Amino acid sequence: MSEYMTYPADFDVIVVGGGHAGCEAAWAAAQSDFRVLLITLDIDRIAQMSCNPSIGGIAKGHLTKEIDALGGIMARVADAAAIQYRTLNASKGPAVRSSRVQCDTRLYRREMLRVLSSHPNIFLLQGRVEDVLLENGTAAGVIVDGGVLYKARCVILCTGTFLRGLCHIGEHHFEAGRSGDGVSVRLSHSLEVMGIGLKRLKTGTPPRISAHSLDFSQFEVQPGDDTITRLSFYGDAPLLEQVPCHIAYTTPQTHEIIRAARERSPLFNGTIHGIGPRYCPSIEDKVFRFADKDRHQIFIEPMGLQTDEIYPAGISSSLPFDVQMAFLHSIPGFEHAHVIRPAYAVEYDAIESGQMMHNMALRAIPSIFIAGQINCTSGYEEAAAQGLMAGINAACWLRGDEPFILRRDEAYIGVMIDDLVMRGADEPYRMFTSRAEFRLSLREDNADARLSEYGHRYGLLSDDDYRRYREKMAKIQELADKLVTLRAADIDRTRLENPDLMPTAGNLGQLIKMPEVTMDMLAAGNAEIASYSPDVRHCVEVRSKFDGYIQREAARIEAFVDMENRRIPKDFDYSTVHGLTTEVLTKLNKYRPASLGEAGRISGITPAAINAIWITMKK
Repeated sequence: MSEYMTYPADFDVIVVGGGHAGCEAAWAAAQSDFRVLLITLDIDRIAQMSCNPSIGGIAKGHLTKEIDALGGIMARVADAAAIQYRTLNASKGPAVRSSRVQCDTRLYRREMLRVLSSHPNIFLLQGRVEDVLLENGTAAGVIVDGGVLYKARCVILCTGTFLRGLCHIGEHHFEAGRSGDGVSVRLSHSLEVMGIGLKRLKTGTPPRISAHSLDFSQFEVQPGDDTITRLSFYGDAPLLEQVPCHIAYTTPQTHEIIRAARERSPLFNGTIHGIGPRYCPSIEDKVFRFADKDRHQIFIEPMGLQTDEIYPAGISSSLPFDVQMAFLHSIPGFEHAHVIRPAYAVEYDAIESGQMMHNMALRAIPSIFIAGQINCTSGYEEAAAQGLMAGINAACWLRGDEPFILRRDEAYIGVMIDDLVMRGADEPYRMFTSRAEFRLSLREDNADARLSEYGHRYGLLSDDDYRRYREKMAKIQELADKLVTLRAADIDRTRLENPDLMPTAGNLGQLIKMPEVTMDMLAAGNAEIASYSPDVRHCVEVRSKFDGYIQREAARIEAFVDMENRRIPKDFDYSTVHGLTTEVLTKLNKYRPASLGEAGRISGITPAAINAIWITMKK
């Protein structure tokens, strides 16, 4: 280490990367009273919304709410920058409803930088990390370009798409983790020298268009919600001006232009080797994969209140720029579209599956934690959730405490991390409600009830916010109890819009279970019920109407937890189990599951194998 200049101050944690994962990781570790150095290529692009200008969405809204309930910062920052709120799947059941906000991307960056900069335990550094140094198999610090050694006891890698990033616009290729930014090549080599396996993944982004060059009269208007529900349970950011989004459509001519340029697409001519996200394909991929469709939807989303730039979600591409211009001008309303930034695809390094543990640390080097796209995920929310858990667990590791691991029955965060650890990801992983087997219990509205106790226990949720949480839980129970004491006669039917829907007998605790009776109806007819906040009334209504289903799910959760509690000793010798195939033995030794439940979620591990392991353990 003598060949390097050693920075005169030591740190407890070094976070590499200032994206959504890195921001949450730095915040979580700093809230645990550890000195954190956050290193990023460009401080002015901390928390850059590199792709779409939104936070939340299907299942992603659940993750954002869970981050907030644990004391993370994504939801609070998003609320401070929100210019449109929408609830997706509003007409469906509460388990799959998800919040989504459009953000002013400049305000989002500015607010995140303000939050991080004001924390006394967070120190920012602009630089490129080129090497992670180990001493006796443990992280000792990092080398930054220019030959400066920064010492720390553990490192969290949140490198996004910057590890050997390679961008593609048709025949034009350039090294960058994001167009206009740098790239990290030597850090990839450093990880490989440590024995960490890497693979190539790919993602992409659409062109950015000047709003004043579009004809909005040809688009469908997509307004936000009339009643706004903030992303954060605890934030109090003032409400900004709210603006609409719009919807446009591609045409058969658009698809013909794209088909004719197939051989010029890096996606099809063999230039791109990385695997892209299945659920967010490029427009050329959609045109060939869904050849029967004569149009595809485009969501026209403003990038901010003080910018002309719009984001046309749904037409990410790696096609040459001339082809991009041609297909854009074939879209109604885009005839004179001016491209501010062309679309491009980016390939980057991510770690091979099977190398991470549930506490977000590498199996081979437990003092190195990973989060975000380096861990084979896509999406801001997935990255932020991992970063938060990596930061909390880095603090646990430094203190010598047991790791903080959320189970699949406790949070979408637990589902995601367990999927990544036990099942791996061959392509960029995206969270969906369908991945959560206990999704009726893992709703957005009860994320605080599920996780805020943890947030306070690990020092992320302040005493004031925790008090607000306890008061809300008390109000929920109070209202639930009150409904049982009130009767149909206590509702002023003259104040109801449809009084015939209101039964004339029974207590309100029974009546609210009926599909035709809503909490809004009860609040309209009873001032005492109306005095409770809308979120409290909503929680009681959902809990009441779905009580039977929730109870049945609770029985399945109990069986799940029983399998999770059947712990497998760390030194268990699977070769002593009679009847296991070579494939099963190889996978069990690779993943080293901590419980029978975890073992059962490894691809290829049969119920018979689980039973054989349990019999051997009991012997």
